[in-house]
Amino acid sequence: MFAHFFLELRQAGVPVSLKEYLMLMEAMRHGIAEYSIDDFYYLSRTSMVKDERNIDRFDRVFGHVFKGLEPPEDEDLAAEIPEEWLRKMAELYLTEEERAEIEALGGWDKLMETLKERLAEQTGRHQGGSKWIGTAGTSPFGAYGYNPEGVRIGQHESRHRRAVKVWDRREFKNLDDQVEIGTRNIKVALRRLRRFAREGAETELDLPDTINSTARNGGYLDIKMVPERHNTVKVLLFLDIGGSMDDHVRVCEELFSAARTEFKHLEYFYFHNCMYERVWRDNRRRHTETIDTWEVLRTYPHDYKAIFVGDATMSPYEIVYPGGSVEHWNEEAGAEWMKRVLLTYPKAIWLNPQPTKVWDYYESIRVLQETMGGRMFPLTLGGLDAGMRELGR
Repeated sequence: MFAHFFLELRQAGVPVSLKEYLMLMEAMRHGIAEYSIDDFYYLSRTSMVKDERNIDRFDRVFGHVFKGLEPPEDEDLAAEIPEEWLRKMAELYLTEEERAEIEALGGWDKLMETLKERLAEQTGRHQGGSKWIGTAGTSPFGAYGYNPEGVRIGQHESRHRRAVKVWDRREFKNLDDQVEIGTRNIKVALRRLRRFAREGAETELDLPDTINSTARNGGYLDIKMVPERHNTVKVLLFLDIGGSMDDHVRVCEELFSAARTEFKHLEYFYFHNCMYERVWRDNRRRHTETIDTWEVLRTYPHDYKAIFVGDATMSPYEIVYPGGSVEHWNEEAGAEWMKRVLLTYPKAIWLNPQPTKVWDYYESIRVLQETMGGRMFPLTLGGLDAGMRELGR
């Protein structure tokens, strides 16, 4: 079983060696992880994973190889109802006609004012209903219910994608920059944005000059070297992550991998839904290690080209209102931060993985498209080609 686990990790691209495998076996012989699957998981991850970028792939292989493996049960242990079953019982399901009859409170200010009142008045737990903060109801506040415009509180993940603010801490995963590209077409599209120059040490053979020099040298070999040619285009890549972007992880990872290959001067940052006062590089540390957006604007000069990648699918409040961010209270509207970024980097585009046929159904896409001056392109091969042409002007 352990040898199979080792081979599966290698096949998944996790760079584990025989030395790391033997270290794990030695730890098991010393009883460091005896009958606890959790202890074994952390022991094997510590032994096998040397780079945080490989944790996601390790988790997938671990779940596949050891699926169904449980620690020994006590003889007197009674059967328990899975928590997931209990949560499903608390969810509210409505028909399309029933959803159409439920009205929103009437705007951002009214929503925030009413939430403040409910927090002050409510004294207990509520399930169902249309007023209090609770579960499985039609109130704008709570979890596992439905409202066309509300504040999500106490719910693990999005269901209807209608929340204008989330009152819970959420965790996102980094995009994998080692995804195998199924086609070279993305790279070919990105290559339209090229400006080559030779720089650095002379490490590349200059074959034409070597032949000419050898001929002029009476046939004695005279090797000529030149610096490698590098793409000197400098790119800032801003990646929307989490929430509705979970539907587009695969294509974004392919784009991320291709960009890391094609652009020598590439800096990337994550954001959620819209640009605000801070961005981050590692989603596992986004609550503790963020980068001030002003710092990004001061660090990277105007000749960088900015590429935003996101579905622009959110509440319009997140763009145009102070405090409108779904996850935190932003002092300035997202639109103000977008304008600052575009003023600093006039060569900028937005790549949207949403199909263009649905763009007209989202007010937020229209607002961001106007903010970008019409420079929003679909995240397709044709859209990439058009976007690279726009940046190359």
